[in-house]
Amino acid sequence: MADSSKAGGGSRARGVLQRIVRERRVLIGAAAVLVFIWLLFEIEEKDIFRLDAAAYYLIVLNMRTPWLTPIMRTLSDLATPIVLVVMLLMVEEFAPGRRPGLCAAVNLVLATLINQLLKHLIQRPRPAGYRLATVSGFSFPSGHSMVAMAFYGLLIWMVWRYEKDAFVKWLGVLRFGAVIVLVGFSRVYLGVHYASDVLAGFCASIAWLAVYTKLVAPYLMGERSGDASEKDEAPSPADSR
Repeated sequence: MADSSKAGGGSRARGVLQRIVRERRVLIGAAAVLVFIWLLFEIEEKDIFRLDAAAYYLIVLNMRTPWLTPIMRTLSDLATPIVLVVMLLMVEEFAPGRRPGLCAAVNLVLATLINQLLKHLIQRPRPAGYRLATVSGFSFPSGHSMVAMAFYGLLIWMVWRYEKDAFVKWLGVLRFGAVIVLVGFSRVYLGVHYASDVLAGFCASIAWLAVYTKLVAPYLMGERSGDASEKDEAPSPADSR
């Protein structure tokens, strides 16, 4: 009796753990929302807090050099409309799934609209006095950072979900992840955003992707509705052309 009771308890524990793993998207999205709210409260209390001051000292005052500035401008351009349109065409041509280009385009448009809505609701002024680029509009959350996380983050999801080769999968994840981080870094370096703007942009898009990759992306990629949870655990190709 005792052995069967222990076995039953172990089975229940494994079941709970498996449910937590399956719903990690929810946990990650919720954590991103909480960080975003914390940042929002911080900037409401004061214009610049410790994170922004530390980033300004480290990046703006100590890392700016004539040779690095053009590189940062180029990295920042990876989240501009022209580059993203080219990337959308490449996604449509080479990514697996039924409509990968449409999936990426809808995600990009909706993430941009959410960013503009948040900017106009919060209305935080941009940093003044040390910009290396001409910009307009409000600062929080960073549009480049939010778009980079939304677009390249969706590509990470696609690679992780559909690519069977482990090396190619991890290479894609690391490359797109590096692009996201470097775009955000470049915005602080160029003086057009506070570090908190960049972090908030990342968090907003992570929360958005948690919803989009659960409810919308699998449908546009041609998956059956019942396949979503299984494919998260065991990636496989979908309707490859």
